[in-house]
Amino acid sequence: MTTPSIPDLTLTQMLRAHARERPDALALRQKDFGIWQAYSWQDYYRRARHFGLGLRAMGLEPGGHVAIISENRVEWVIGQMGIGLVQGICVGVYPTSPWNEVAYVLEHSDAEFVICEDQEQTDKVLEAWPDLPKLKHCIAIDMKGLRYYPEPPSAFEDIEARGREFEAQHSNLVDELLDSQKMDDTALMIYTSGSTGRPKGAMISWHNLHAAAPGLIELLQADEHGSSLSYLPLCHVAEQAFTNIAPVYVGSTVSFGESLRTIQEDLREIAPTFFLGVPRIWEKLHSSIYIKIQETGRLRQALFNWAIRVCSPMATKPRADWNLKEKCLYGISYWLVLRALQNFIGLRRCSIALTGAAPISTGILEFFRTIGIPLVEVYGQTESTGVATAQPVEDVRLGTVGVAVSGVEVTLGEHNEIIMRGGSMFKGYYKNDEATASTLKDGWLHTGDVGEWRDGQLKIVDRLKDIMITAGGKNLSPTEIENTIKASPYIKECIVIGEARKYVSALIQIDFDTVAKWAEQERIAYTTFRSLTEQPQVNELIQAEVNKGNEQLPQVAQIKRFHLLTKELDHDDDEVTATMKVRRSNIYEKYTEVIESLYA
Repeated sequence: MTTPSIPDLTLTQMLRAHARERPDALALRQKDFGIWQAYSWQDYYRRARHFGLGLRAMGLEPGGHVAIISENRVEWVIGQMGIGLVQGICVGVYPTSPWNEVAYVLEHSDAEFVICEDQEQTDKVLEAWPDLPKLKHCIAIDMKGLRYYPEPPSAFEDIEARGREFEAQHSNLVDELLDSQKMDDTALMIYTSGSTGRPKGAMISWHNLHAAAPGLIELLQADEHGSSLSYLPLCHVAEQAFTNIAPVYVGSTVSFGESLRTIQEDLREIAPTFFLGVPRIWEKLHSSIYIKIQETGRLRQALFNWAIRVCSPMATKPRADWNLKEKCLYGISYWLVLRALQNFIGLRRCSIALTGAAPISTGILEFFRTIGIPLVEVYGQTESTGVATAQPVEDVRLGTVGVAVSGVEVTLGEHNEIIMRGGSMFKGYYKNDEATASTLKDGWLHTGDVGEWRDGQLKIVDRLKDIMITAGGKNLSPTEIENTIKASPYIKECIVIGEARKYVSALIQIDFDTVAKWAEQERIAYTTFRSLTEQPQVNELIQAEVNKGNEQLPQVAQIKRFHLLTKELDHDDDEVTATMKVRRSNIYEKYTEVIESLYA
C-alpha cells in the first residue's frame, strides 16, 4: 500500500486550509443534554482563531505555555488549536489528577494561563496558585458555581469575545503568525504517566505531528468520510492521534460524547469508522457482553457459545483464505449472533479498531476478532508521538504488536531494548537534559521496553526494569502473566510478585460489575466491594479463573497463591497513574504484610 501524501503544513495551517477549501463540511460534534451540536470546519477555525487572539490580547506571547484541565469536549480542541494559531504551546493535564499533581505539572511546565473545565478543576488550581508564581490567568469553560468567587476566573466565551474585538484591530495577525510558523516549533507538551517517578514533559513539535500522520492515516485507512469518538484523555498522545492528527490532516469528523459514563451509548449513536480503546475499555466491553449474555435465555446463550466456538478459528485467519465452510459458518453466526453484538457495543461500522497504551490479553483481542471486530494491537510511546508499530489487519499474530508503521524504523539494541527512529520522535524533555540524553541517542529513541521478533513481528516482553528474576534464577515477565490472568471477565487487575521469590504470587482485584452479576445469579448476599471479595464462593470463582490462566503459562510462571484486594486500586491513593497504569513499587510497599503472608 502506498503511504498517503499529506500537505506540507502544520496542524494549525491544515485547519485553516480546511476552513478555506471545505468550510461547510462537518468537523466536530458534541452531545449536550442529549442533543448533538454540529460544527463545520469554518466554525472550528473561527472559534479557535478568536480564542487564540483573546489569549494574545491578554498577554500570551509566542512560545508561552497554556495548560488545559478538562475532559474531552469541543472547547478542548478549540483551545488547543487557538493556542497553536498564535504560536503558543499547549500543555495537557489529566482531569482525574488530584490538586498536588495538577500543581506539579503547572509549575514544571511554566504555564502562564490555565483553562479549567469547571468548578472542580478550578478549585484544584486555586489551591495550588500560591505556589505557581508564573501563572497569570485562569479561564473556565463552565462557569457554574464560579461567578461569585472573590476572584472568579475568566469565562471561555468571554475570551472568544475579546478575541473578536482584537481581530477587528489586527485582522491579519493570525495569518501572519501562521505563515511564519516553523515545523520545528514546539506544538504540545505531553506529560508521561509517571508510573515510576515524577512525570516528564515531552516536547512534541509540529514536525513530529506531521511525520506521525501518514503512518496513522495509512493504518486507519482514514479519509474525509471517516468518523471517530473522542473520549480518552486529550492530554495523552494516543487520543491526540485520533482527535487531532489524523482527523485534521484528512478532514474527518470527531464526535464528543457526554461523558466517559455514556461511552457505550455514544458509540451506538455515532457508530464510528475507526476506534481506539485502551485495554481497560476492551475489558469492560468484553465484560458487558458477558453480562448481557447472562441476562438472556438458554437458547441465546447456546447460540452465543456456538458462534464463538465455530468462529474462533477464523479470528486471526485472513478473510481471503477462508474456505467455503468457514464463510458459511461466519455468515450464519453473523446474522444469528454477531451482528447484534456489534450493534450492542456500537462498532458494526468500524473498519479498524485499535488497542494500545498498555499490553492487552491475547484472549481479549482474539474474542473481539472472533465476533467480527477488526481489532489490532499497536505500540508506541509519548516520545514517538503515538503509534510506532501495528499489527496488519489481515496478518495478526497474537502476542505481538506487529510491524513498524510508515516513517518509523524499529530494531533491538543492547539487552534487546526496543529502539526506534523517524520524524515522529520527540524533541526532548522540558527542563530535563539528562533524561533527554539517556532517551535520545544518535537519533534513536530508547524506549526502555524489552522486545523480541516473532515471525517478523515485534513482541513486547516487558519493561526493562520490570523483568523479574526468581529465587531459582528464572527470568519472568510479570506483564505476560498478568495479561493472561486478566483475560478472565471476572478479574480487573492482577499484580504479580516474584522477584527473588521461590514461586509466583499475585494481588488480584475483581471486576466488580461482572462478579456482582454472577453473585446475584448464585444468590450470594453482599453489600459492598469488600463484602463481595470476602465471600468464600468468590475466592473459589477467582481460583478457578487463575487455574485456567495457569494452564496457558509455563510451570515456573504459574501463580501459586493470590490475595484478593478488598478495595479498588485508586489514583488518589497513588496506586495507579491517571492512565490507570499500576504503580508497582507503591503497591508492593503498601501491601508488604499481605505479600509476605503469601510466602509464609
